[in-house]
Amino acid sequence: MTVADATLEEIRALLAPTVADAAVFDGWSEAAVDSAATAAGVNAAVARLAFPNGAMDMIAAWIGSVDSAMEQAFSPEDLAALPVRERIRTLIRFRLGHVAGREEALKRALAIMALPNNAATALRIGWNSADAMWRLAGDTATDLNHYSKRAILAGVYAATLAFFADDDSSGKADTQAFLDRRIEGIIRFEKAKGQLFPKNSEHFSIPRFLGRLRYPARQ
Repeated sequence: MTVADATLEEIRALLAPTVADAAVFDGWSEAAVDSAATAAGVNAAVARLAFPNGAMDMIAAWIGSVDSAMEQAFSPEDLAALPVRERIRTLIRFRLGHVAGREEALKRALAIMALPNNAATALRIGWNSADAMWRLAGDTATDLNHYSKRAILAGVYAATLAFFADDDSSGKADTQAFLDRRIEGIIRFEKAKGQLFPKNSEHFSIPRFLGRLRYPARQ
């Protein structure tokens, strides 16, 4: 693919990491897009068309690039030998590594995503990242667990990012400890939920039925 032949979607994906680099200094602005476009040899006017909704498009593209990098780096088979908590920890640490050095851009992104008019988009972005992590971790739940796991992980990941952005400890050690505590909380919750609500395949479950429609059992 050459830049001249690229679609707007391809240009958005190409520029996303460099826009994040520029956002450290320029914020999530057209100036950041122009800087990234110049570095990539893309016409600035065309680059701006790739982010029609401004800052949220830029942030979504950046997070999407992290999702893609994670999916290229890991597969469920790669992580299968690890306990579930280690799978999730490994994936989040990988993602934090892609954010490292861009803390200022991250702070600005979190502030923008927290605005009321961006809440729905921010939730969708967080859900997609959590879904990608759980799939790589080998999760195949199709009932309410499918939704609860992703909602909880999205919250844990968002909290970890916020902590990471302000963490000035050596090697981000405080963030690692924060993450470990949150993951242990997820594991405890899942164990408690399993004891309170044991699976009973004899009971008809609407969520489970709908889940099976979405993800039919493999033959």
